[in-house]
Amino acid sequence: MYAIVETGGKQYKVSEGDVIFVEKLEANEGDVVTLDKVLACSKDGNLVVGNPVVDGANVEAKVLKQGKAKKIIVFKYKPKKDYRRKQGHRQPYTKLVIEKINA
Repeated sequence: MYAIVETGGKQYKVSEGDVIFVEKLEANEGDVVTLDKVLACSKDGNLVVGNPVVDGANVEAKVLKQGKAKKIIVFKYKPKKDYRRKQGHRQPYTKLVIEKINA
């Protein structure tokens, strides 16, 4: 059994027990969050596709960790013009473990 959910503008294929990294959610570690935007779910070989979401379906996930990804360097440079800009960025994320799929 799996489901396709949308959160943070991205889509994820999840099964029970999966650990996923999503865009930061406003929740504390240990909280249970409900992902309501279920685009499709498969159970016993039957695929149910929503229009745009599946009615009454949701996914329950537990927040394992709030964190930041590795730093990336954004470097802008124009030759012969004395223009250099160096900037770093760390994207915040939420680490979830999928506990239950209600379809």
